[in-house]
Amino acid sequence: MIWPARSRHPSPVLRVLMVCTGNICRSPTAEGVLRRKLVDAGLGRLIEVDSAGTTDYHAGSPPDPRAQESAGRRGYDLSRLRARQVRASDFERFDLLLAMEAVHVQWLTEACPPAKRDRIGLLMDHARGRPPGGAVPDPYYGAPAGFEHVLDLVEDACEGLLATLRQRALERARPDPD
Repeated sequence: MIWPARSRHPSPVLRVLMVCTGNICRSPTAEGVLRRKLVDAGLGRLIEVDSAGTTDYHAGSPPDPRAQESAGRRGYDLSRLRARQVRASDFERFDLLLAMEAVHVQWLTEACPPAKRDRIGLLMDHARGRPPGGAVPDPYYGAPAGFEHVLDLVEDACEGLLATLRQRALERARPDPD
């Protein structure tokens, strides 16, 4: 079932933050892929997606041109995205903080208030065609094929994540029985 966006839900009922190191390759790719899949599924107005990095190395920069080019060939537009670092307020604002690899989970866990740590996980735990616990490898220092591999992994994981988000959004969007 596709859940149509309703005007009575002007703000998102769920928020997802994708996290990598510099926020110029993996996490903006994941943001762009998930955002598009949500729109295609009619959930774009119910679920907000953003991305951030564990560092501020590239703050304000657009995604890596190779990431944009690879994503563009598959119909994902990353051109408007800009890198930023994870903020303390993100742990309160986002319902899910999905890391690209274990080192990001560790960083997020250390920075996160203990009561919010259940919001942190690995994106690849949602993959359908791969075992859970895997990483989305950093393509930055590699060949252009690495960006295609990242897209393959991210698309798979976002397909699985979409089913989870659809269910959670439906539960949150239901009117109270009062």
